[in-house]
Amino acid sequence: MLFVYLNVLYFEGRQKADPYTKTMNFLAHIYLSGENEPLKVGNFIGDFVKGKMVQEFDKAIQNGVKLHREIDTYTDSHEVVLESKKRLREKYRHYAPVIIDIFYDHFLALDWKKYHPQSLGSYTSDFYEVISKYKNTIPERVNHMLVYMKRDNWLFNYQFFEGISRVFHGMSRRTKFDSKMELAVDDLQQDYESYHQEFNEFFPQLQKHVNDFIEELDHD
Repeated sequence: MLFVYLNVLYFEGRQKADPYTKTMNFLAHIYLSGENEPLKVGNFIGDFVKGKMVQEFDKAIQNGVKLHREIDTYTDSHEVVLESKKRLREKYRHYAPVIIDIFYDHFLALDWKKYHPQSLGSYTSDFYEVISKYKNTIPERVNHMLVYMKRDNWLFNYQFFEGISRVFHGMSRRTKFDSKMELAVDDLQQDYESYHQEFNEFFPQLQKHVNDFIEELDHD
């Protein structure tokens, strides 16, 4: 079933912290890395690389992990994103950020032609080929997850309500508390234009910030 395995494999072995407060916007992280393959790989695996573990990778992939963390930090504190989360906070509490991550990846996938000349289907296929070249470098849990990611083409299916609905249902079944995330698509549909407008306002600012950060990495 589409996306169901994400919640077991991605967070397997995590303790104490509720895993469903983690980043879920895979498509945005990949896209914002540009065409630099090691940077893209590091950005993609960022949530799987903790603490000093980053030192196990070469500098180009380390820079991708740094970029991943910078994207998360910038996103979490941005006033537009905070406005999106505010709309969900009362109902979903600390799950609101991960829901917004998925909402925003939905709009990136939906409006893909605005951001990239290559079709989304072709782009995601190319990414799977790129990441497969690093299978002996990236954490084993990433390789395990990729089996299902490729099979069900998670990245491509973010553009469809059915796709993200399955994400939320799978996540809801596996949260420690009653997250109500299975209802999140209803909230997206109810305030669809507001979320879409907020994404359109926020994402170009994120792109600029990322471009500036990558320039700093290049001169580091």
